[in-house]
Amino acid sequence: MEILNNLQDIDPDMLQILDKNGKVVNDEVMPDLNDDQLKEMMRRMVYTRTWEKRAINLNRQGRLGFYAPTAGQEASMIGSQFALEKEDWILPSYRDIPQIVFHGFPLYQAFLWSKGHMEGGKIPDDVPMTIPQIIIGAAFIQAAGVALGLKRKQPENVAMAFIGDGGSSQGDFYEGINFAGAYNVPGVFVVQNNHFAISVPFEKQTAAKSIAQKAVAAGIHGIQVDGMDVLAVYQACKEARERAVNGDGPTLIETLTYRYGGHSTQGDDPSRYRSDELDEEWAKKDPLIRFRAYLEEKNLWTDEDEEAASKQAEDELKEAIQEAEKVEPLDIPDLLKHMYEEELPHIKEQIEEYEGK
Repeated sequence: MEILNNLQDIDPDMLQILDKNGKVVNDEVMPDLNDDQLKEMMRRMVYTRTWEKRAINLNRQGRLGFYAPTAGQEASMIGSQFALEKEDWILPSYRDIPQIVFHGFPLYQAFLWSKGHMEGGKIPDDVPMTIPQIIIGAAFIQAAGVALGLKRKQPENVAMAFIGDGGSSQGDFYEGINFAGAYNVPGVFVVQNNHFAISVPFEKQTAAKSIAQKAVAAGIHGIQVDGMDVLAVYQACKEARERAVNGDGPTLIETLTYRYGGHSTQGDDPSRYRSDELDEEWAKKDPLIRFRAYLEEKNLWTDEDEEAASKQAEDELKEAIQEAEKVEPLDIPDLLKHMYEEELPHIKEQIEEYEGK
């Protein structure tokens, strides 16, 4: 019992560099980023916030299908992907579309994926990623396998997977990090803890004090990060990547963040399970506000920069949705024909029956 209690007390310190006011509180781990890189991170965060607003409007207009809101999680998303090299793999969940687009996946195809079109799942050869995973937690299983392949054939690169806190309650989470630890694969496993698995609060999902401490059972590195602090997320992921390619094992990273909107556009109403007080508390920690304050203090960001970033996003989003809408919708036979590499007899029968042959 004494050993069990000791394990329960394992609570990794949360890594934070910027507080909610954008002030540096941990200069010792400040990442080595130049001014252009800092501004690019901010641009991408503004782009992602603008993207969400546009995507929700498109969904309401019936022009876009499933969409998982991202506002509040920009620091976690942008900071993690920014730490990767172009040849590194990303294994996203359905909310992690910004990461794959900034990794090279065409924006119009991201819209097609949301519309449920097959063309949205055709990944360009030069973009190392998998299609967004709908099955909760499954990205960790896939990432463990991809990382093992990289260890054998491409050891200078890593696989980074994303799930939410709800995914950490699935068996795939434990199996993935256990496999990764057993085979010492170059993987970075990111759990974006936005405190609610749809409507289930984190406190009802586990008795553990954190998700990060679960790395102990898998024998891998674990760290909890302020997910509203883009610099802290970047630094944690950068160090995790370096450990992975140096053969020092995978890392489980828990980013403490918050989604301001609902779980998805499929009828979720967060006001039924979240209080106004909680929303207001997290609004004060907004990742864009604190990083903007930090950059303004360094004379690196202005209102003009903000407007330019929003304008660029609006223009590119408009162009991308127009390009996506030019792609002809698929008919049922088209879906069946592409279900398997080789057309199976029962599939052929269904196609012929539908076409009236």
